[in-house]
Parts: sequence; C-alpha cells; structure tokens
Amino acid sequence: MKPKSCRKIPFKTTDQNQLTILPPSLDELIEPNHMVRFINAIIDKMDIDFLIKEYKGGGRAAYHPRMLLKVVIYAYTQKIFTSRQIAKALRENIHFMWLSGNSRPDFRTINRFRSSRLKGKIEEVFTYVVEQLLELGYIELNDLFIDGSKFQANANKYKAVWKKNVDRYQRVLQEKLKELLKKIDNENDLENRLYGNKDLGELGEDVTLSSHQIEQIVDILNERLKKEPDNKELKRAKNKIEKDYLPRQRKYEKQRKLLNGRNSYSQTDPDATFMSKKRDHHNNTDLLPSYNVQVGSENQFIVNYTINQNANDSVLLKPFMESYKRCYGRQPNRVIGDAGYGSEENYAYLESEGVEAYIKYSSYYKEQKKSYKENPFLIDNMRYDPELDRYECPAGRYLEYVGEQENVTSTGFKVKHRIYRSESCEGCALKEKCYKGQTARVVRVNVMLNDYKKQVRSRLNTEEGRKLISKRGSEIETIFGQIKHNLGIRGFLLRGLEKVKTEFGIIAVAYNLKKMFNQMKEYGLVNEMYKYSANIFFNLNRASQCQNLGLKNTILETLERFFIEIKEKIVIKYSSCLFNAKICFV
Repeated sequence: MKPKSCRKIPFKTTDQNQLTILPPSLDELIEPNHMVRFINAIIDKMDIDFLIKEYKGGGRAAYHPRMLLKVVIYAYTQKIFTSRQIAKALRENIHFMWLSGNSRPDFRTINRFRSSRLKGKIEEVFTYVVEQLLELGYIELNDLFIDGSKFQANANKYKAVWKKNVDRYQRVLQEKLKELLKKIDNENDLENRLYGNKDLGELGEDVTLSSHQIEQIVDILNERLKKEPDNKELKRAKNKIEKDYLPRQRKYEKQRKLLNGRNSYSQTDPDATFMSKKRDHHNNTDLLPSYNVQVGSENQFIVNYTINQNANDSVLLKPFMESYKRCYGRQPNRVIGDAGYGSEENYAYLESEGVEAYIKYSSYYKEQKKSYKENPFLIDNMRYDPELDRYECPAGRYLEYVGEQENVTSTGFKVKHRIYRSESCEGCALKEKCYKGQTARVVRVNVMLNDYKKQVRSRLNTEEGRKLISKRGSEIETIFGQIKHNLGIRGFLLRGLEKVKTEFGIIAVAYNLKKMFNQMKEYGLVNEMYKYSANIFFNLNRASQCQNLGLKNTILETLERFFIEIKEKIVIKYSSCLFNAKICFV
C-alpha cells in the first residue's frame, strides 16, 4: 500500500471547450424561487397600453416596453442604478439575460426609456403594484403613516443662486439705472413714455423697471441720438444701459422666475432647492441641493409618495393627501405623523376630509411635563371667564379681550388670533416671573388651534393612539432606512423635477416588489415555525407542572389559539400570493 504522500489526488475535470448536444437553456439556470421570476410574473400581468401609446410606430423595431420595464425595476432591486451598469448586466448577468430574452439594449435606450418614456407614467405602474398588495391582503388603505426625508439632487452644491442675493443685485442695478437716467436730459419725456399718465404715487416710489421697459428706454435714446449724433454723454449712457444693465436685468428676471417663491436653486438643476441635510449622527448639517420626498406607508409598504421643492413638511400634507385621493378615489381613515405636520391648517383639512388625525403638535411633549402643567403664568393655565371673555393672572389682574389679528400663511390659509391685554402690570410683585416686557402683557390665543389640540390629545392618550404613535417609527422610518442604507440610494441620478419623480417612482415600485417577494418567500418557514410552537407547548407544560393547573391550562389554550390563527392567516395569505404570482416556493 502506497503511503498517503504518494497517493494521486483526484480533481474534477474542467473543460472550457466542452460541447453540448443541445444548447443550454437560461431558464434551467434560474432558480425556481428567484426574485427575477417574481418580477417577471408581476409585470406580465400588467396592462401597459399607457406605455405602448408613447411609441409612434414605423421605422426600425423598438425594444418592447414591457421588457425594458422589467429590466429597470429588477435592476433597482439589485442595487444597479445607472444605465451603463444595467446595459453591462444585460451582457453578463444570466438573470438579466433571461429577463430580457437575450436582448441587449444599449445604455442610451435604457436611459431614454427611464427618463422619457416613463415620465408621467410610472405613477400607473406604482398604483398597479399597490392594488396588487391590496388584493393580496398586505394592506387595507385604512391607516396612513406619513413622513418626509431629503434626498440630494444630482447638482453642483457650489452653483447656488440665492433669492436674497438676486433681490440685492437687482436693487443695486435699479438704483444705478435710475441715477444714470437722471443725468440724461429730458427725463420727463422718458417718464411719460414709460409710465403714461400714472405718477410715482400710483406706481410706488421704488418701482422696478422691467427688461421690457429698459428696452423702451434704449429705443428712446436711439431716437434722440439720431437727432443728436454728437452727444457723447448720451451715447455712453445708451451703451451702458444696452450692453450692461439690460442683460443683467434679463438675467435677474430669469432667476426670479426659476426661484418661483423658493429661497434658492442650483444652476445645474434649477428644480432642486438647497435644504439642510444631516451630515452625521452628531446632527451636523450641510446645505445641499435636494428634494423633499414625502412617503406614506402601511405595513411598511409604500402606498403614496410626492416629490417636493419645499423643505417644510407642514405645507406638504395637503398636496400629499390630494395625491393619495387621486390615486385611490378616497382618503384613509387615519393619518399618523410627527409634529412636523401639526398645524391648524392641516388639522382643519383632515377634519374636512373626514380623516382622524393622530399627529402631534410642536408643544405636545412639553405640555406633558410637570413644570409646564404647574406654571401659573402660562396662558393655558390661567383661569378663563367665558362670560366676560378674559383671563385672570396669578396676581389677580385681568387680561381683557381687545381685538383679533388675522395672518395669512404661505399657502393662503387664514389664521385668527384673539388678542388679550393686561390692564396694567405696574407695581406687580410677580412681574419678573410672569413677563419681562416694559409694557403691559399681551397674549395671542388661537382658539381653533387649541380646540384641535384638545381633540388630538384625547386621541393620542388612548391605548390605540399610543400604539399608532409607537408604530410610526418602525413603520415609516424603516422605509427610508431600507432605501438609503440597504439600497444605497441617498440621492438622485436624474435632473429636473419630473425626471426625479420618475426615478423615485421606480425606487418605490422596486422596494414594494422586493418586500412582497421576501414576505412571500417566508411561506417556506411556516412549518418550521409551527414545529417551534409545539416545542414551546412542551416546555411550558413541563415548566408548569408545579404551578396552578388552571393558570397552566389558560396559558396553553391562549398560545395554541394564537399559533393556529397565525398559521391559518399565513397559509391563506401566502398561498394566494403564490397562486397570483405563478411561483412555486419550496
């Protein structure tokens, strides 16, 4: 017998030139329970006439939009986002090859489909996926958890245009222009031709000359130069206005149009607004061109989304809910959100729509503190006399009603405050603790907002309210965590508001399908879970031998009923999913 060191070591043969009798099938290489089969089955069921209508017809045969849609959505589930990476996967990855039927569109075709063909159409794909979730019982569209997060735009952070700078530069330009016009003879003739019969009192002393009016000034000066060709001062003034002031005024007007009420934008993506974004867990922030993405969820599935240019979440609730209503034809029963949405306007809107608001307001937690409740100098803790409509302060003096003040928000909502003024605070021994002003104390009371706060407090302090609020963190924050951390999407690739909407629509569809697939795949673990539950019964039975028999039986019956219900729900739910998706899992 040969020693071990002399024995021949057998290796399996590897022959890269080995031929096969029949060509290999890609379908045989794809696992039966792979995600690519699931996405293929889901998209195959979809009616895509809305996409086919985007093609004019004629000419060379185009790649089918159904195939391209499958490829793009599957790519996003696999953390492949750029068109070149997707095109590379179509050449090298067997899952992409199988999904595309060995078609190999180049990166330009993929990018054109994503940014142009899907623009304004991805919402229908997203709605279809949500309807599938609703049909399969994953969601009920009763509760809506809402939150927002900022995603960085594909824009240069050093190419910022700020509204305050535009206003300042334009103001300086107007001053220089008017100063120059004063030096020109016959100023009255210029004013008459520009303003007609209106005087400066009607127009305003700080009236701004538009680019059109500056063009008129140039025309007037050209007419005068024909009569006075040797007037060098007039010629210099005309050249200064025409070649310097007029182009700058046109630029400022264009910038103000692009701002459209915002405080900033980026020159490389004018639709992106500079927003404060967290840099790290120490709450350090950076001002970066971004979009504010509002997401609504149920059972950790995205059921609605909007892309916004405003960093303030409070003013975005109403358009978000209107978008939800357009998609599903109705509003949810309850909306759960953080204090960023707690405003009188939002409470009033949700009440008018018949939606229960489980939304905190900014001072909700502050009001729960003992120091707040026991502070007698706060207007909320002062004694109010409804008959005389006045408050009594701790010193025994009265704050009388003196009138109302109406403010209008940026969205046009009118907020009314009732004004109460103290008769006098002079000589009051408690003034240092109560009020630091020099005059009598004045307070503003928003009666409507206080009523809404009372309703919200009563809801949030119930057992159901506490459950919903505690669930909100794991419900909506999980989605942003999955997208930003696990998928690695912290910013957009496309530029422009409409294209960004399309891109996030693809992200939302990919996220929902991936989550649906993962939950369906858990069906294979049901039997294991049931075996584990039987083991729990056995151990509980042994542990309960020396305890009260009635208590032991109660525990066992409760656990057994719980596991039976869970098993039945999971089997029914996932078997219907498997049937609809035409997929067989182990």
